[in-house]
Amino acid sequence: MPAYAFFNGKFVPLSEAKIGVMTHAFNYGTACFEGIRGNWNEAEQQMYLFRVSDHYQRMLKNCRVLRMEVPYTVDELVKLTVQLAEMCGYREDIYIRPMAYKSSEEVGVRLHNLKDSFLLFATPFGPYLDITKGARCCVSSWRRIDDNMIPPRAKITGLYVNSALAKTEAFENGFDEAILLTQDGHVSEGSGENIFLVIDEKLVTPPASDNILIGITRDTVIKLARWELGIDTIERSIDRSELYTADECFLTGTAAHVTPVTEIDHRKVGGGKIGTITKKLQDLYFDVILGRNKKYLHWCTPAYKLVKA
Repeated sequence: MPAYAFFNGKFVPLSEAKIGVMTHAFNYGTACFEGIRGNWNEAEQQMYLFRVSDHYQRMLKNCRVLRMEVPYTVDELVKLTVQLAEMCGYREDIYIRPMAYKSSEEVGVRLHNLKDSFLLFATPFGPYLDITKGARCCVSSWRRIDDNMIPPRAKITGLYVNSALAKTEAFENGFDEAILLTQDGHVSEGSGENIFLVIDEKLVTPPASDNILIGITRDTVIKLARWELGIDTIERSIDRSELYTADECFLTGTAAHVTPVTEIDHRKVGGGKIGTITKKLQDLYFDVILGRNKKYLHWCTPAYKLVKA
């Protein structure tokens, strides 16, 4: 299957999309990115791209943090993304990575007087975590970066060293995922996911002020819970001990979808299995992203104009 990228203003084979070793973003982490899911619906032989416009709206806002300009509108970015997905023609779930980056080949720590560039590529990408058995998590010894250090609400490449440290620590200690706390000890998020607790049949999740990414999957789940299940979401600071006493827990993210958490720090969450509300939300979510729930088809952009044989 051929792979392509949008690089330097044109579509090229992915193998030809290369940056130089002196590229500023490579040396200093000066780039903003997004993760967009393409979900393969086997029955319809269609690839649905989920909430593409919302991802690009967030990305263009985040670029302001790094003083970057992207020379495309949201609509133009959506069209480029659909074209790339159609060119690649994958018949499986994919992950699409748009990135705006400081492309000047110059040494020196700064944001000013540097060239901004944009690239886009797609790659096959299956489940990030086990969505059927659930994830075993630990509270990381690494704290979440604060907004006045590197703003977590912006998907800045350099920030993800914080996530990588936490993720590998968790993995090497026998867990699937890490949960990071804020500098003052409140629950923030996973290494690449937002976190929800189910307490007294309501959803509880950290607020933006606790250094989280304002996740698009997070927003989707909040809306589906309210509109389809009549369940409200409370956004408030969460103490570490509440992780151990919650009725249910799950993670959300473009890569992770809706992933149940069945254990935290060797303590079972609820009964140590997927909770009832989590399962309902998970089923709802997959129906939506695969285009099976026509009520939310406006969130799904078909990648293929014609049905593939």
